[in-house]
Amino acid sequence: MPERRVRGDRRRSGWPTTGTTTGRRTRTGPLKKGLPTMKTTMKTTMKKPLVIASALCTLAVLSTACGGSGSTSDSAASKSSTTSTVPGAGTSIVNVWVGPPADTTKLPIGTSKVTLTGPAVGGLYACDGGMPNGGGAHAAGPWLDEVAGTWDLSKKISVEGDVAWPMASYSEVIDGDTRLITSNGLPIDEHTGTFPIASNDPAYAYDRNPNRIASNDVKVSLSITPSIASAPKCLGKGQIGIMKNGVSMFAPLDERNRDAVAYETQDSCDGHPQQSSVYHYHDVPSCLRNAAMGPSTVVGFAYDGFPIVVERNAAGDLPTNADLDACHGRSSPIELDGKTIESYHYSATYEFPYFIGCFTGTPIS
Repeated sequence: MPERRVRGDRRRSGWPTTGTTTGRRTRTGPLKKGLPTMKTTMKTTMKKPLVIASALCTLAVLSTACGGSGSTSDSAASKSSTTSTVPGAGTSIVNVWVGPPADTTKLPIGTSKVTLTGPAVGGLYACDGGMPNGGGAHAAGPWLDEVAGTWDLSKKISVEGDVAWPMASYSEVIDGDTRLITSNGLPIDEHTGTFPIASNDPAYAYDRNPNRIASNDVKVSLSITPSIASAPKCLGKGQIGIMKNGVSMFAPLDERNRDAVAYETQDSCDGHPQQSSVYHYHDVPSCLRNAAMGPSTVVGFAYDGFPIVVERNAAGDLPTNADLDACHGRSSPIELDGKTIESYHYSATYEFPYFIGCFTGTPIS
């Protein structure tokens, strides 16, 4: 049972910061497949599978996403299979996108694309209508053009600071049909900004996040062969996935159901803490996205068990919403657990909803 419930980005101060501030960024090992080396335990065993249901989640700070029903005409729920091995595919994955890359100087603000009625391509199927006076940025930054309904990624500022977390931990173990993930919620091989946001930080003019970063115990059990549900499920506030650097993923919404990536100010790796001191991302963070230059890099898992993948075509471009379904995913060959497989997965984009629009499978609870 959860020990502490995580909600959205409500702005109340939390636990003391325990990281180490440094003037230099360091990594603890060589790069592999475009991603920072992570202190992970990865193994496949032929032992008797643990008696752990795939729906079990012992997570100290999990906020459960509610289920929802809706039209499946545009969703991944119409698919009948999830994974299969691609014989002889090796690493010869070739991605071809249907259109040009996204213009990152004129990205659509996603707030108007949030719905409570069901999924849609380029939208987000939310479980609740948000809180009108909830937390988040208190002023629109100059990178936002609310009249045009767009924002400019190149002009968005980041929270200052360079805080190291040498105590960060992440473990991922495959036992039978189960993927067991444990983390203390702190970023492996990545630094964070300084939180609370200081009053002399330029970001303070737009976002006065008063929360501190602290460790939080994450323990999840996911199926390694997740199934597509009969209908897509909505996204709630709080944790909906985890990255392979140990950091939790939240839906790309603030407490008012605005586009959190566009409005809120995060650090240089696109992370920030909420009121329970849980450091988290609202999109696939730039530090991982920019390091993943191959055609297929699994960077995390949604809490329905499906992978979150950075995919690129031959030109190095990410897909756009036009390449993905209503839950922001697709089925195609990916590299997972040392094999090339055909699998449904969520895909990172520059466009809202950035990495997920709804759950294609059944999330753990």
